[in-house]
Order: sequence, then structure tokens, then C-alpha cells
Amino acid sequence: EGLKSEDLEEYLSGPFTVVIKESCDGMGDVSEKHGSGPAVPEKAVRFSFTVMNISVPNKNGSVRIFEEAKPNSELCCKPLCLMLADESDHETLTAILSPLIAEREAMKSSELMLEIGGILRNFKFIFRGTGYDEKLVREVEGLEASGSIFICTLCDATRLEASQNLVFHSITRSHSENLQRYETWRANPYHESADELRDRVKGVSAKPFIETLPSIDALHCDIGNAAEFYKIFQLEIGEVYKNPNATKEERKKWSTILDKHLRKKMNLKPIMRMNGNFARK
Repeated sequence: EGLKSEDLEEYLSGPFTVVIKESCDGMGDVSEKHGSGPAVPEKAVRFSFTVMNISVPNKNGSVRIFEEAKPNSELCCKPLCLMLADESDHETLTAILSPLIAEREAMKSSELMLEIGGILRNFKFIFRGTGYDEKLVREVEGLEASGSIFICTLCDATRLEASQNLVFHSITRSHSENLQRYETWRANPYHESADELRDRVKGVSAKPFIETLPSIDALHCDIGNAAEFYKIFQLEIGEVYKNPNATKEERKKWSTILDKHLRKKMNLKPIMRMNGNFARK
């Protein structure tokens, strides 16, 4: 159909380039609410993929013969692996997903031959690991959890550095570098202390096993922005530019004033502010 719509010969054998988006996320609590079920983890994780687009080379360059109209719809997001495991359990996740990742690595450098419409056609695959939230990116890339001083999954900035530099940022982390850092962390070739070693590997503390692409979805932008603006509004209420050395008690007072205002004017419960479920409503 795609070849017809682009006025291309139907007997083209390719190579067709298929771009696939990978997603993986915890599905939360799947336990029985009553009764005594089997002794398995009561959480589930789903690894799924979406065919984003298919293109074929042409004399004028590359022609896209298929593009997913609703790439974020659950209708085109096909589950590949459903597992009863906790997404925070690095060992179980690695054990279950490793064969799948090995298969994917093999597909990156090979071509698939399929007979479609009586013609043998070959397909190449490009994988984009963009469907991961920050928690899972940290998990599969071997980084420390989100409370770490290494605040960013894209660069080596610490919390302090990030707070002092609000303008110049660039993506410096990569999967291959994380793997090298893991080996350094494991072997400690320079015989450094725990703190020195941690600073050298910039928060890598487990073996990375899935390559992810840096991205952020609208939901987490909202949660991050809410947190950031909440801080800014507090500082504005306290006129911190006049009094940069305010005490803890004074800062607490600014927070209380802002919370009261949010309750009264916007009917918001400030305690729910940073909650993911609240942002999803």
C-alpha cells in the first residue's frame, strides 16, 4: 500500500529501513487483592515496541512508505515481553531481558529477508530506545538512583553544578562510556578510595545493559517544571535577591504562604504537587 501511494514499483525488494521505538516501564502492583496466590513478585514490567516508520531508497533520496500516525497510542505499542518482576530489581531485569537485547544487537548489523507479495524483500532495523522514564533509564544504564548527587542521566553534572549553571548544558553521557565506567568501578585500576572512585565514574555503579536515547516526555516535563517554579515562587515571595542569607525558618514561612495561596486561589493540595499521578489527572 505504501509503495503504491508513493507511486513506486510494487516489486521493489528494498532494502527497507524500519525505525522501531522501544519502551519499557513498570506496570505497578498486580497482586491479588484477596486470596493466596503464587509466591512471585507482585509487580510487573512490560517491554514493548512500536514500528515508527518504514522508508526505502529512491533515486531522489529516501522515500517514507509508512509512518505511524499515532506513535504514542497503546494500539500500535506491541508488547514483546511481560514479566513478573520489580523494575528496581537489576538482577532479575538483566536476566530476563538479556536474551532479548542480544537478539536486538544482532538485528542492528544484519538484514531480515521476508517474502511479501511473492517477492523476497530485505529489511534493516534502527532501534530508538526512547520509551523509558528516568527511573528505568538509570536502572538499565547502570546509574545510581534519582536521589544521587549526579542529578542528570544525560551529563555528568552534580546537583551543585546544575544549580549554579542554568544555561550551558550538553549531552555527554553515552552507553559505551557508561560501560567503560562500570569496568573502572568494578576493577578500581587506580586503587582509589570509594569517594574518589565514585567521582571518577560519575555515579555508574551497575553494568549497563540497554542502550537508551536521551528524551523526556511531557508528563515529566510538567512534574519537573512544577518543582522548579514552586522553588522560584518561594524565592520571589521572600524577596531573596534582597536577603540571600535567609534562615531556614524564614524559608519555611515563604513555603507556607505559597501553599496557602495555592489552596485558596487554585484549589490545589500542595502536598500532591510533585506526585506523578496528580500530574496525570
